[in-house]
Amino acid sequence: MKLTADLHTHTRYSDGHCTVEEQAARAKELGLAAFALTDHGFTHLVLGLKRKEKERYTQEIKAAEQKYGVRILVGVEENILGRQGTGGLTPQELAGFDIYLAGFHVMSAHESLRDWWNGWRGYLSYNMGFHLKGRLVREQTQAYINTVKKNPVDILTHINFQCFANALEVAKCCADYGTYVEISGKKTHFTDEELNDIVQKTSARFLVNSDAHSPARLGDIALAEEQIARVGVPLERIDNIGGRMPVLRLAEYKKSHL
Repeated sequence: MKLTADLHTHTRYSDGHCTVEEQAARAKELGLAAFALTDHGFTHLVLGLKRKEKERYTQEIKAAEQKYGVRILVGVEENILGRQGTGGLTPQELAGFDIYLAGFHVMSAHESLRDWWNGWRGYLSYNMGFHLKGRLVREQTQAYINTVKKNPVDILTHINFQCFANALEVAKCCADYGTYVEISGKKTHFTDEELNDIVQKTSARFLVNSDAHSPARLGDIALAEEQIARVGVPLERIDNIGGRMPVLRLAEYKKSHL
């Protein structure tokens, strides 16, 4: 499986361990056609990109792109904030990005105290090995779905990692709205059964990304490849391998709304 573009990576602007230029240099070494820098968004309370840093972030990306000759998408991994699907970016802020990722992160500015508790309860239970059911799953599923419906999200990242939702229902919504389902090279977040259900029962399309926080892990999708092979995910449904690049919702949104 040859990766065309790694579309989920981080730098020191959030919780990565490297600079923009170091990631770009590694992408050049790997022969990637493109990659995205997607540091955590403004609503991450501890490790997010700051609004006041956004201009410098973009300038560094454009300079590295010119220096190394690799296309670099200016991206963000925003936070799913709650059941209402409120996005963390204004339309004006969306205009400054090329790609928009969204995922659950507990240290975020949640919509309500209940959403904050749902996030922490899911996080703690997941890490203690408990699998929760019932209301929490329904509400976290609702949060995923409403986020996709209300925002031009290109990729939902690591669905069900340190949280609990109905992955099949989330993937159905992704298929309806043109949002990609990520298969992560950093952590297994779907069970094989969940991923097989998504493949068999939805028309959702996939991207495989490294979620690299250092140059050493950029382009590393080995863990994802193993699960893709086990489950039998059709490679033609993965849109950032084999020379293919995805069609991004945010780009279409910007054409029609901004």
